[in-house]
Amino acid sequence: MNKRRLLFLRDALVYTFTTFGGPQAHVAILLRDFVEKRNYITEDELMELNALSQVLPGPSSTQTLVGIAWKVGGLQLAILTFFVWIIPSAAIMCMAAIGYKSLASTGRVEEVLRFIRPAAVGIVAYAAVVFAQRILKTKTSVYLAVGSLIATLILQNPYAFPILILLGGIISSALETQPSEDALRAKLYANVNPKKVGYFIGILLFFAVLGAIINRTSPFSLPIRLFENFYRNGILIFGGGQVLVPLMYTEFVELKHYLTNAEFLSGYALQQALPGPTFSFTSFLGAITLGNKGYGLSGQIAGGVVAVLGINLPGLILILFIVPFWEDLKKITRIKNSLSGINAVAVGFMGTALVLLTAPFGTNWMAYLIMAGAFCLLYFTKIKTPIVILLGVVLGLIF
Repeated sequence: MNKRRLLFLRDALVYTFTTFGGPQAHVAILLRDFVEKRNYITEDELMELNALSQVLPGPSSTQTLVGIAWKVGGLQLAILTFFVWIIPSAAIMCMAAIGYKSLASTGRVEEVLRFIRPAAVGIVAYAAVVFAQRILKTKTSVYLAVGSLIATLILQNPYAFPILILLGGIISSALETQPSEDALRAKLYANVNPKKVGYFIGILLFFAVLGAIINRTSPFSLPIRLFENFYRNGILIFGGGQVLVPLMYTEFVELKHYLTNAEFLSGYALQQALPGPTFSFTSFLGAITLGNKGYGLSGQIAGGVVAVLGINLPGLILILFIVPFWEDLKKITRIKNSLSGINAVAVGFMGTALVLLTAPFGTNWMAYLIMAGAFCLLYFTKIKTPIVILLGVVLGLIF
């Protein structure tokens, strides 16, 4: 590996430990450090990669960074960069999950987290409002958001999410695209390697079938099904970490009862105080899930690994397959126009998450005040999410 690639990996490691604030803030740091300072790629290339990550399902910050690495040093550097980016925060979240039970038994954790959990819901509310303001600019997008909110609250089924996302993309693409791109689409499809598409779909189908047929009493049953759950959700998540919360909460807390509301919110609050990818939150979910099922320390570590790989693999595979023919892909407005409908549906999902996350508060007026306070701090000031979480910790220690 040459000096330039080693320097890139070092910069990627520094980036991992200094990136707070979500995908929008991450892109600003990439522009400053990877474009203006190091000249790894041009500003136009960065903006194109960022746009591509918005069109694709999966973690947008991860896909953008991996895309830059691919342009700098090819497939090997891209994969190494992926692990440099996800391992630190995922490891911290996994360790937090392992220590959660023992700390929770002391009762001290409950005292500290009683303010952090409603603050985390306030962060979700802030993300939902900001996302809605940016996305819901037409009547169609408003109708799609409201429809997805109502549908998910009524159905409360994990398979409702992919169906609604697909419908949202089809509707917006049909209404906003002129039918004049058949030749261009044919050119793009001619460049697609069907074997790669087969691998992508085959992984999902293999683990889905294996999880269905394996004996439920087998110690391998839950880890396999857990991988399929996260891999499937990794295909469905458009819009980054904001959409991750309602998908994960509905499936793993409300439907499958892998973990409790308190455990979910505790993990989400901790992740908000850490740098790095939002998707590392899944490491906590996977470790807690297998811990709750009696898999022990090694099982919890395996759960964290299974979860973080499952949720990230679809986005990683897609970005590495599509970057080579992005020049053709970005010209197809039908693909670009489908994003507005997908994002509108995602706003509805975020509304669903708010309803479900606030339900356990009941008549606890203090929780609602903390939630509203966290929302106001984020919406009306320049205070960042890690500060809000730290304020929650301080309040828990004092009161």
